[in-house]
Amino acid sequence: MKTKLSFKSIYSIVKKDILNSTYPTGSLLPTELTLAEQYSVSRPTIAKVYNQLQTEGYITKKKGLGTIVNYKQTSNSFTFGLLLPGAGESEIFSIINDQLLQQSEICNFKCLWEGATASNADIRRELIDGCCDDYISKKVDGIFFSPLERVADANEINIRICEKTKEAGIPIILIDRDIFKFPQRSNLDIVCLDNFSAGCVMAQHLIEQGCTHIHFFHRPDSAYSVDMRLIGIKEVMQQNKLPFNDQNIHCGNPEDLDFVKQIQVIPGKTGIICANDSTAAVLMSSLTEAGWKISSDLLICGYDNMKYSMHLKHSLTSFKQPCEEIANVSVELMLRRVKNKTVFPVTVNLAGEIIIRDSSKFI
Repeated sequence: MKTKLSFKSIYSIVKKDILNSTYPTGSLLPTELTLAEQYSVSRPTIAKVYNQLQTEGYITKKKGLGTIVNYKQTSNSFTFGLLLPGAGESEIFSIINDQLLQQSEICNFKCLWEGATASNADIRRELIDGCCDDYISKKVDGIFFSPLERVADANEINIRICEKTKEAGIPIILIDRDIFKFPQRSNLDIVCLDNFSAGCVMAQHLIEQGCTHIHFFHRPDSAYSVDMRLIGIKEVMQQNKLPFNDQNIHCGNPEDLDFVKQIQVIPGKTGIICANDSTAAVLMSSLTEAGWKISSDLLICGYDNMKYSMHLKHSLTSFKQPCEEIANVSVELMLRRVKNKTVFPVTVNLAGEIIIRDSSKFI
């Protein structure tokens, strides 16, 4: 029996076939009925795929003639620079980085990757300016940029990077977060997780598990995406008429046992949401050292669904980011931007999913 593919999967397959000239410019695509039979789906599903491709300018549906491919491969391939300093610290940026490189083959553009992915934040800070200057000197057509975090002057550095590229006339697509704190908004295209929704989902999950007291823990100089998760948590707590104020927000080092001991834990009623999995993993050890029992006294969860999350002493509930799709949409926005630099900037907030494990279940 053939596996029934989703609209999204079929759309990606047909689009890829157009981009790599399996269906060359001027050729006819299979009829909707033919493709529906091929993928064991309904005809309206294929019609939806074709309508989307037509909206994006890849095809034209002509009554009485069929569906014609009008996408033309450009002979002058674009060159884009990758400036993703977080790839040295978090798996999510490594996945995004790899997907961008894969998309470069599919969509016929070149990628320059100068590094700036060291695991040490201060080293990344030193490398990032030089990498940006190098891309500018090479006159790249655009830059994929994930703003620097976890260093005290990260905000100033990020703004400087964007100003330098603007002066050089080079478009930037921001990945994962903006360079300004909400409610401010830059005039750049942004592709990221829907962090507000991710905060809401995690808070609601802990409430459903019986938590009436929820804390949020993050490290100093965290990314602005963390702020949006916190806003989502606050919203859900307010909707459920549960207390949440500054005393529930903890900014510090999860290894600092004295600091961790200040967290008020009500056994069987407390949940802690960490800004990311790396913070959660360290905090779990500190909480245990402080005498608290995970899944008995309190629940804990994080974000990013790092590979090690499921292998911790208490497998960690985490929020999985749509990394590949973040990269794919970033490419679409970049190609849109380089072809027309005057189009209005957009923010694309993509949905992720909670991966529930033992750390957020009372036993």
